[in-house]
Amino acid sequence: MATTTTWSIQWMQTSTQEINGFPEVVLTVGWNLEGTDGTYTSNIYNTASLTPPQAGDPDFTPYADLTQDQVLGWVWESVDKTAAEEAVTQQVANLANPPVVQPPLPWATV
Repeated sequence: MATTTTWSIQWMQTSTQEINGFPEVVLTVGWNLEGTDGTYTSNIYNTASLTPPQAGDPDFTPYADLTQDQVLGWVWESVDKTAAEEAVTQQVANLANPPVVQPPLPWATV
């Protein structure tokens, strides 16, 4: 069965003072990538550190107006999205078909 992946933002840390003239600049983002095949589920959780905007940046979005899609776009600028999705897909595949197992010892009584 194919693995479906879902990205989400878990939390954001912002500055308490203005940076380059902007308030509440997002500095760090906690993200999660979940993969599932309907039976098995695996997650990758990590953080992304963001570069503050330059003074006068016309694309600056106030914190209250941010969307998850916009913040995910920032995350994907610092994280290899394809590699992360391949990794979580492999984790799900390994749960479904473990590449290594630990059978009972051949001389042990079961």
